[in-house]
Amino acid sequence: QVRLMESGGGSVQAGGSLTLSCVASGVIFRTYPMAWFRQNPGEEREGVASIDSDGRISYADSVQGRFTVSKDNGVNTLNLEMAGLKPEDAAMYYCAAVLARSELPDLDSDRYRYWGQGTQVTVSS
Repeated sequence: QVRLMESGGGSVQAGGSLTLSCVASGVIFRTYPMAWFRQNPGEEREGVASIDSDGRISYADSVQGRFTVSKDNGVNTLNLEMAGLKPEDAAMYYCAAVLARSELPDLDSDRYRYWGQGTQVTVSS
């Protein structure tokens, strides 16, 4: 019933910028926590940025100061502005959402129930 669709991925040179977007189906879930994760083959999924129902934002240390997450509740869209991209930022980026608050950390993948299919980001040097 809940669907998430990421877009905006692509290939950029190191130091470049991309903006990712995630659109959630329907409008009923617009106030609930959402997050961005990324993953490469053979590696664990890494939390990148999150925003909860109160607007509180968390970032991974590795992207702090370079990425900006925002949420447009009116259109159920989560955005991730990525600047100063590094080769190590290359990954499949996933949007995630949950329908209820949790005691788990904001960037813990176990917190989230619904996931998009991912959008690929590559960074060349």
